[in-house]
Amino acid sequence: MRLNRVHVDADLRPGSLVELPSAAALHLVKVLRLRSGDGLVLFSGDGREFPATIESVRGSRVCAAVGEGRTLDRESPLAVTLVQCVARADRMDVIIQKATELGVARIVPVLSRRSVVRLDTSQAESKVAHWRAIAIGACEQCGRNRLPLIDGPRQLIHYLGEAPTTGPRLVLEPDSPTGGPLTIGAAAELAVGPEGGFDTEELEAFRVSGFMPLRLGPRILRTETAALAAVAWLQSRYGDMRVD
Repeated sequence: MRLNRVHVDADLRPGSLVELPSAAALHLVKVLRLRSGDGLVLFSGDGREFPATIESVRGSRVCAAVGEGRTLDRESPLAVTLVQCVARADRMDVIIQKATELGVARIVPVLSRRSVVRLDTSQAESKVAHWRAIAIGACEQCGRNRLPLIDGPRQLIHYLGEAPTTGPRLVLEPDSPTGGPLTIGAAAELAVGPEGGFDTEELEAFRVSGFMPLRLGPRILRTETAALAAVAWLQSRYGDMRVD
């Protein structure tokens, strides 16, 4: 039986007692009906996971006894940085969740000229906390023992002015001609536009910054579809997605 996994923002040590996060504890007790003596798995994001046993349940407060940890790093050998224009409504939540499940190492939310979403400082901080919670939930579900890095949202032009990551830099461009074969090693950077796509000046800025255009076939995909399709393609071609 697959045990429930819970992320704990603490230094997990064998033999210690830890109080589980309130949201996770409430779900375990009220929804899953777990009780004292039931097992689960804890992880803090350092690549290890720890078998644990619920020690006590007091209302919605749950304490667990931590067992011996083991290193079980399920990270892809391809470190993908997803530079994603912030999508409206719950589309960004879907992108964060599914990109985490697909093994993306870092997510950089950006705002471009055609972005529908606009965020002030307070809204940006709230969004980052919300997105990180979604990523934690996705890691709990998919078995990752490391959390993806999620940057604070910033203007696209500011991001392009920063030092590039290692590996090839790719920007999705539906109207680009079919390119030649890619050479990708241990890392890749992928930029995905907003609902209306990048404008001409932004695409030129990408080229100046060393990005190569990438086309995903003849059809125009929504921003959330394009991001996940491209990540899945990269992971299947250069990462660890395969049929066993």
